[in-house]
Amino acid sequence: MAIYQAPVRDAQFVLHEVLRVQDASNVEGYEDLTDDMTTAILGEAGKIASEVLLPINETGDKQGCTLENGVVRTPDGYKEAYQAQCEGGWPGIDLPEEYGGQGMPYLINAVVGEFASSAAMAFSMYQGLTHGAIKAIEGFGSEEQKNIYLPKMVSGAWTGTMNLTEPHCGTDLGLLRSKAEPNGDGSFKISGQKIFISSGEHDMSENIVHLVLAKIPGGPEGVKGISLFVVPKFIPNDDGSLGNRNTLACGKLEEKMGIHGNSTCVMNYDEATGWLIGEEHKGLRAMFLMMNEARLLVGMQGLSQASIAYQNAVEYAKDRLQGRALDGDKFPDQKADPLMVHPDIRRMLMDAKSFVEGGRAFYYWASILIDEEGKHSDEKAREEAGLLIALLTPVVKGFLTDKGFETAVNMQQVFGGHGYTEDWSQSQYVRDARIAMIYEGANGVQALDLIGRKLPQKGGAGMQTFFGMVKDFCKENGEHEDMAEFCDPLKEASKELQEAVMWFMQHGMKDPNEAAAGSTDFLHLFGYTAIGYMWAKMAKTAQDALAGNADDPAFYEAKLKTARYFMERVMPMTATHLARIKAGGASMMALDAESF
Repeated sequence: MAIYQAPVRDAQFVLHEVLRVQDASNVEGYEDLTDDMTTAILGEAGKIASEVLLPINETGDKQGCTLENGVVRTPDGYKEAYQAQCEGGWPGIDLPEEYGGQGMPYLINAVVGEFASSAAMAFSMYQGLTHGAIKAIEGFGSEEQKNIYLPKMVSGAWTGTMNLTEPHCGTDLGLLRSKAEPNGDGSFKISGQKIFISSGEHDMSENIVHLVLAKIPGGPEGVKGISLFVVPKFIPNDDGSLGNRNTLACGKLEEKMGIHGNSTCVMNYDEATGWLIGEEHKGLRAMFLMMNEARLLVGMQGLSQASIAYQNAVEYAKDRLQGRALDGDKFPDQKADPLMVHPDIRRMLMDAKSFVEGGRAFYYWASILIDEEGKHSDEKAREEAGLLIALLTPVVKGFLTDKGFETAVNMQQVFGGHGYTEDWSQSQYVRDARIAMIYEGANGVQALDLIGRKLPQKGGAGMQTFFGMVKDFCKENGEHEDMAEFCDPLKEASKELQEAVMWFMQHGMKDPNEAAAGSTDFLHLFGYTAIGYMWAKMAKTAQDALAGNADDPAFYEAKLKTARYFMERVMPMTATHLARIKAGGASMMALDAESF
């Protein structure tokens, strides 16, 4: 049986000691984020994750969803777990109070979401997609649409989806064929087929609110002619009760490698009634609000699967007896030593620990930027946070999912042959983590977005802000002898990142393939540097705590040792990625297609 213990202590360390959210009184809602308050919320969220969600994770993987006469049945325990979450108000924890939410900062939803996703990633997707749909309606819907849909969605009574992909187009939405014919009364007839629609049909909520991209006849060609529509499964009456069933249906459930507990549907729209959200032909703007949030969510999913895989691998490495330590028996009274004594096992576990804890700090920092962009009292600070989170979003999505999957695979390796069987849960974490590198914009697309759109935005202002933060930290702390081992590698990584930016400016403008060839390497170089920045901050925090006679010195000593490992063993990867970037794209593009 798998284990999961929500990392409440580590989350509190990052929130209150490293990022010091309680001091951010200039961000609306942060004045309430006391240590006592967050401890209570995260403690309860952790309890639900381990006691309610973890038990249905394996069930969901083994049973999957079934399609019966147009109705999707979720695995055993899903409906009960979903009802428990709704009764606790968890779906609306950071959503507006005027629609029934609790109005807490986005950050709290992010932390709670990590716990839920670690315990049951496929299950947590139902709620996560609804959250994104709510944000799109809140940001671009009419007052009537907000009043009809948001109270029900915030409570969890209704869930939401996003419908982009079609059989012939995924990333290239300009090829989209779904049509929206005006009915003459303000509504539209929506026709077309969408695929890979997560949570497209299920039995956990009384209504499902689909957000669908389609083209109104006569509009511009390509992506400029795309509009966004709200297309409910059941059409609401004026009083909010459910009316007629709409003419849409799940035609098929996808057979997937993982996330079996989430219903991934082919959705068929046969002149279904829908209503425009926002302006005609401006649908991508509204959908991208939803997608950008979803990309942060997906980055968290990569982190979450690495986290639970790591926890289980640690317990296995402590208990499993296998061979003897190379420097002498550690447990001579036993027939063998535990796996934990072997350096290569330690390598994999330390790689995982340093990624999970550093990635968690990175993800929480990104979530704070979301709050700062929307709720900081200073306009300049809001703008700066907006530029920075726009820059970091593809890094959060791409790097945390690439490394999250790699970590899950390595934790499976710790189990040896047992990790390859279904007797343990490691294979599920590997299979579930794999999708996060693909959906909501494949990671290769994230890398292109990073160098092509986000890097040059506002003259590179976001990148300069990041460099300035790293420079200021190193200037303030690098002269201290006990911080040199953390600041020196961070300064070197930042220098290499700047060198990569300059290389793109010099070569990418002449030949786009030169830049594209190094885009994934740049995303990873950026990811290592960002997490290195987090580890340097955590090391400084741990040193200060130990100097102040901390109550839990072992916790802070472990932080310092893990930070040291990351700087010595992981950060050198930045030099490799820079070398690959500077190699250019000539050798990559040299072969004719027939030569592959």
